[in-house]
Order: sequence, then C-alpha cells, then structure tokens
Amino acid sequence: MPHIQVNGVSLYYELHGSETAPLLVLNNGIIMNAATSWVMQTNALSAHYRLLQYDCRGQGQSDHPENPYSMEQHADDLVALLEALNIENAHIAGISYGGEVSQAFVLKYPEKVLSLILMDTVSEIGPELRLVIQSWVDALRRGDALVFFNASVPWNFSPDFIARNAALLEDAKKRYTSLDFQAVIRLCEAFFEVNFTGRLAEIKCPVCILAGELDLIKGPRYAEILKKGIPQAECHIIKNSGHASCWERPEEFNSIVLGFLGKQA
Repeated sequence: MPHIQVNGVSLYYELHGSETAPLLVLNNGIIMNAATSWVMQTNALSAHYRLLQYDCRGQGQSDHPENPYSMEQHADDLVALLEALNIENAHIAGISYGGEVSQAFVLKYPEKVLSLILMDTVSEIGPELRLVIQSWVDALRRGDALVFFNASVPWNFSPDFIARNAALLEDAKKRYTSLDFQAVIRLCEAFFEVNFTGRLAEIKCPVCILAGELDLIKGPRYAEILKKGIPQAECHIIKNSGHASCWERPEEFNSIVLGFLGKQA
C-alpha cells in the first residue's frame, strides 16, 4: 500500500480517479481511516475528481508517533504530502476532526486551496462538546474497546440509524478493538485546542458547510457559527442525519459535495 515519508512520519494514502481531473482531498474524522471509511463516497466522487484519501498522523495505517499532535502539524503534514505528490493545489474537504484539520490548512496555506468543504465540524468548542470528548478520553484511558464504543456511538449516529443498523454496528464494535487508544487520545487532545472562529473571515475561497440535522455534537448550531464567520459560504443541513452524515445519508451527502464542486469549474 502507498506510503510517503513527510515531516518524520509515514503517511498512508490512496489516489482514485483520473490523473487529469481536479484534486479533491478528504480529511478523516477522528476514528475514521482512508481505506474503509469513505466507501460510500469513493466511487461517486472519483468519477468526477482525482480523489486523495489519507490517514493523518495517529490514524489508520499512518505512523502513530508518541509525541503530542496539533492541528497546525496536521496542516504541515498535508502540505508536505501534496508537495511530495507534485500537487500544487486542491479542493479540501473534511468531516468532523478532518473539518478542523481543513480549517487549519486553509488558514495556513490559503494559496493551496481551490475550495473548502466543512462537514459536521466546528470552529470552536463549547463546554458541552468538551465534556463529550472528555468522556471519550476517559473511556480510552481505560483501554476497553467496548467502553469506548458505548461512549461514542450514540453521539456519532442518529437513533434511527442505530436502530436500523445493528449488524453494521456490531461489525464496527470489532474494529474498535484494533484502535490505538493512546493515539486517539492524542488526537482528542489536539482537538481540544481548536479555536478558529475569530479567524474565519480570513477564508476567502468558496466554502460549503454541511451538517446533519440530528448531529448532537457538531451539528446545526456549530454550522451556524461557521456560516456567520464565513458569510460567502453556502450551508446545507441534511435532514434526519446524525453526525456521520457521509454514512447515514450518502446519496444526499455526495450530491451536495458534487453540486458545490461543479460550481467551482
């Protein structure tokens, strides 16, 4: 599988679609991975764009160094990855943690960003969100995959999705046992430093914001903060979807992304 060494770490990546198409980068949520988490997007998006899916440091098949992580560090890793792949600029998208990475990237490297898509993400952390993620960290420190699964899943999916997808979630429960708990803790600690709201007006490229209507942790209230800070952005609320909108409503999710990107040609 392809890896590239950047900034002292090996990053896993995948490229899909035509080499001549504009590049679209997908930044993962905190416990997502490039190899499996975008399964409902890869074919649809790569039919129109050159798609770069990758694991940031601490995720999936990339290295999990033991030192602390930061959003700025993730941005530096991504620019180094793009440069190693001889990519001058790209459309940058990210869901949840990946949306925060995307904000850090556009604020530090605006010349590299053709457009920005922020999915179920935040520019600041309210006290209720900090408590939720702290409960995840507490579960992770116990080193018990089932405890972390039970602590996180009700926040990541809507009640209806949980009720209708018992088999899928049972399979996901097994994958939780393969997580590097200490690396996920370091990712959570990097998330706790997110504070971009005061800088959102610096973002001048075209922006699309989307959020699940039923997202309990990074939903419409945080989308509204993003929209207020980036007045030129378009904003979409996906009905009857929880936090993991790319899984819960993939057709609508993909349609919004492709519709927005189509206007940037």
